[in-house]
Amino acid sequence: MPPKKVAPARSPAPAQDTVPFWLRNRRELTFLILFVVLLAAGFTLISINWVNDHAVEPFTAGIARVSGGVLDLLGQNVRMEGTVIRSPRFAVNIRNGCNGIEAMLIFLAAVLAFPASWKSRLAGLALGILAIQVVNLVRVVALFLTGVYFPRIFDTSHTVIWQTIVILFGVLLWIFWANRFAAPPPKPAT
Repeated sequence: MPPKKVAPARSPAPAQDTVPFWLRNRRELTFLILFVVLLAAGFTLISINWVNDHAVEPFTAGIARVSGGVLDLLGQNVRMEGTVIRSPRFAVNIRNGCNGIEAMLIFLAAVLAFPASWKSRLAGLALGILAIQVVNLVRVVALFLTGVYFPRIFDTSHTVIWQTIVILFGVLLWIFWANRFAAPPPKPAT
């Protein structure tokens, strides 16, 4: 009888404790680092005066025009002066921080940093940015109406309530997108 061939002994898989933290969490750390880099790049970009003057300000004026149009439909009889929406009873100036750009940048950085197909990323960005701007439009209109009818709570509504709503909406929208379109984690090799 010929001798039995014995398969070489396999070394057991390394215990979780011996695998370095960065290797165990490579996927999460890659997302986090890429997210922070993209977010920093986006905020740096919009802080450049030329970008602010030629992209952010015209975008903000567009937000003001659309908001003014909605307010006119609601019978507020407003007039526009650049980024200022004015009525006989109240005026509001749409500035950076009130134009939805920061929420869009957070969403954009999270979507681009997350492992998903480019088709999913682009669809998520298009629909997400549109949804964030719709919420921001509701915010601007609601704040104007708050200023007209409830001026005592305008500041709180502006700086606490609506700022939180818009940012939270962007984060929740990203969580929904990531759960729906994210690439599954790679299976460990056997």
